[in-house]
Amino acid sequence: MTIFDLATFTVYGLLGFLSLVALGIGLYKVGQFARMGVGRRNEAEKILDDWLNGRADEAITAAGQRRSVLSRILQAVFSGIQARPTDVSYAEELSRQTAIVELATMSERMRALDMVVQAAPMLGLLGTVVGMIDAFSVLAVTEGAVDPTTLAGGIYVALTTTAAGLVIALFAFFLATWLEGRIDRERNMIEALMSAAIHGRVDPNAAN
Repeated sequence: MTIFDLATFTVYGLLGFLSLVALGIGLYKVGQFARMGVGRRNEAEKILDDWLNGRADEAITAAGQRRSVLSRILQAVFSGIQARPTDVSYAEELSRQTAIVELATMSERMRALDMVVQAAPMLGLLGTVVGMIDAFSVLAVTEGAVDPTTLAGGIYVALTTTAAGLVIALFAFFLATWLEGRIDRERNMIEALMSAAIHGRVDPNAAN
């Protein structure tokens, strides 16, 4: 086995590792989001409606079950308002701190997924460059005609690393985009619910 073969096998190994990292992160994040209750908007809207319509005890009880990210944010708002009814900034600060913790948890391992997106194509290209050097080095040391089949086979093997790297990067990219979209939607809902719970809802028909 030549040093070029060893380098190619190393690249394949690293690409396989990156694919496992991307898949593992994807499965972990799906499970994490389910445990955290990400995206349970209807439940939070029901709690908020109870709160704004004078059913404070029901709203506080439901939020206290802490079954979703949004319910935990609302619980922080309710706790702040109950503790200091005349100090709105206290409720805003409690909910802001809770939101920071929730969003930080939701963003765990996203940088590792971005690393896969960036590293996989470069590793694939490195494997191709190494493979091409190996394939064309045969021309430099061989006297006479070179078997085109052997040369083509070497180039084929070299190019597969780039293809593999791009496939892994695309998978990780789409996965990261989907996860980041869910995080962004949850962030927007957090901000909207925090404001509505403290200051009330804006009537969309008020200007008409």
